Amino acid sequence: MTKTETLEERAPGAAGPPPPPRWYSRATLGSWVESERVQRFVIVLILINAATLGLETSDAVMAGHADLLHTLDQICLAFFVVELAVKLYAFRGSFFRSSWNVFDLLVVGVALIPGSGAFGVLRSLRVLRVLRLVSMVPQLRRVVEALVKAVPGILSIGALLILLFYVSAVMATMLFGDSFPTEFGSLSRSLFTLFQIMTLDNWSVISRAVLDVHPWSVAFFVPFVLLSAFTVLNLFIAVIVDAMQHIRADEPAATEGEVPAEPATTRALEGEIRGLRDQVAELTELVRNRS
Repeated sequence: MTKTETLEERAPGAAGPPPPPRWYSRATLGSWVESERVQRFVIVLILINAATLGLETSDAVMAGHADLLHTLDQICLAFFVVELAVKLYAFRGSFFRSSWNVFDLLVVGVALIPGSGAFGVLRSLRVLRVLRLVSMVPQLRRVVEALVKAVPGILSIGALLILLFYVSAVMATMLFGDSFPTEFGSLSRSLFTLFQIMTLDNWSVISRAVLDVHPWSVAFFVPFVLLSAFTVLNLFIAVIVDAMQHIRADEPAATEGEVPAEPATTRALEGEIRGLRDQVAELTELVRNRS
């Protein structure tokens, strides 16, 4: 036995390196379906599907190319179903831990509902497949996550806005209801008129008409417009911007650490590590016996 012989040659019973995962393994399929190339292809299909759904609203286009559009729509839907099926097989229960995966599953599931008979009205919901673009593009996901994160602050500001509307509507009904029954004759009419004023839609026309009868009404309309149209609505924007800044601030901290692997990939790596540990233990024992 020469000195150049390896430890493996001297230990024929030692386990060799683990075989590479097969193409149909969960780890391989999980890595493939989450790869950048597949994700880009899905984005292209979503854009094509969006274009076909838009063209289906044109009678002139449908008259000459209806079969082609329906075929393209079915091809896109078939690929979406296959993509989700591969994800469900690769990630199993962990698939539902991602809210974006659940969102994609619901959007594609709606498209599988028959579009005839009692479910004919649901055929229009096929356009929801275009919303999958939100889950595929990281920048769009960031915006949606910021909106979701800002919901508590938005609800608080919304409650403040409702309180402002209620107080102002009661005051407007009492002050201007007799002179302008169409706009301020009841609480519901006052609420609608004040909402129109808040959107700055012909608010000057309404306020000037009231101003001709009640010159002091400027003391009511100007503070209401300043509070509702400028202050409170800008608070909504401030809350959303603050949520986006927090999300951006969290991104560098997430990228500094290790990128979490998918469960299937993690299991494959753990199997390889266990195999390497067994080999090291056997080689160590062999060296001790030889010495």
